[in-house]
Amino acid sequence: MRVPAALAVAGLVALGLPASASAAPGPQCANPSGTYTGEVPWGQRQVDPARLWPLTRGEGQLVAVIGTGVDGQNAQFAPGQLEGGPGTERTDCDGRGTIAAGIVGAQPAASTTFAGIAPGARLLPIRYTAPDGSGDPRALAGAIDAAVDRHASVILVAVPAAFDSPALSGAVSRARAEGAVVVSAAAATEQGTRTYPTATPGVLAVGSVNPAGEPVQTEAGDYVGVAAPGAELVSTSAGAGGAVAHRWPVTDPGLAAGYVAGVAALIRSYHPELTGDQVLTRLTLTAHRPPSGGHDPRLGWGVVDAYAAVSSTLPADVAAPGAVVPAGSGAAVAPAAAPARRPADVAAGTIALAGVAAAAAAGVTVAAVRRARRRGWRPSRFTP
Repeated sequence: MRVPAALAVAGLVALGLPASASAAPGPQCANPSGTYTGEVPWGQRQVDPARLWPLTRGEGQLVAVIGTGVDGQNAQFAPGQLEGGPGTERTDCDGRGTIAAGIVGAQPAASTTFAGIAPGARLLPIRYTAPDGSGDPRALAGAIDAAVDRHASVILVAVPAAFDSPALSGAVSRARAEGAVVVSAAAATEQGTRTYPTATPGVLAVGSVNPAGEPVQTEAGDYVGVAAPGAELVSTSAGAGGAVAHRWPVTDPGLAAGYVAGVAALIRSYHPELTGDQVLTRLTLTAHRPPSGGHDPRLGWGVVDAYAAVSSTLPADVAAPGAVVPAGSGAAVAPAAAPARRPADVAAGTIALAGVAAAAAAGVTVAAVRRARRRGWRPSRFTP
């Protein structure tokens, strides 16, 4: 049982909590660092959700946050934003679920510079973790099934399991069949090990980067799809007691998936016609490519680009990077490698797809821009 123990302890140490913090609530439960009032956190600047909020804030989307529960007493969650009912958990001694949920959907507030990616989305907090904090794949399967039953459009596995099971892979298949986007962190802490459903086909596996753009997680493989901030983070804290309160700095590769889940909610809100698999294709195809220009086993197809992913259009049948397209299918083929790009290189959502003619249609969505202009929208950015 060495792998699960390492996975559990690493996540708790990253949050500054004792290794026994997943036990029953008590004095060892997560506590806030305070109310964050510093410069806009780097991860938030990297994803830059405020630039997209005039278009969408994630309205109409239900994001399941599966892991350690979510503390509903943190005042940076809007009244009614956290769904209740059978199977939900609005307490969180461990703290990781509350941090992940804040990255997805915390509300902008005058008392802090921190805000979530999709504050218009509703959150479905589901706890499944085993007593040792490692994650039971059978319980995780039940949690995913519960999210599907509640019609979650995005399912964030904030604390993946160290082992797979037929029930877990079956739950993922059911979620995909129902059109949900399943996002899971590459969070294994031992070389050569995998987490699940991160490594399950059809799941968007998320790597993590630090402010320098360097990968910070140990888990690696050809299944890693994209990367997002996973080090030196700020987010909502459990134990807030009704206040706006935060934990920082937090380094935990598992939290990178929260950024991607938030962007997925923005995409689904603005492009309701897309299937779950098309959302995954959009996220991987528009990511900032790694320095190699191709797939990186820890960074996937690159760091997620929220603005390009939401505001650009792709041919309906475009394939994901690296996908094998049957001959004669007529599907547009996305390049397996593209040059690395800076954020400024993606102007008005235009995507350069390595000169492939079929993918040249992946420029800015004219209808989307016109629609935005009718609303009086102009690009805006956070300033530190």
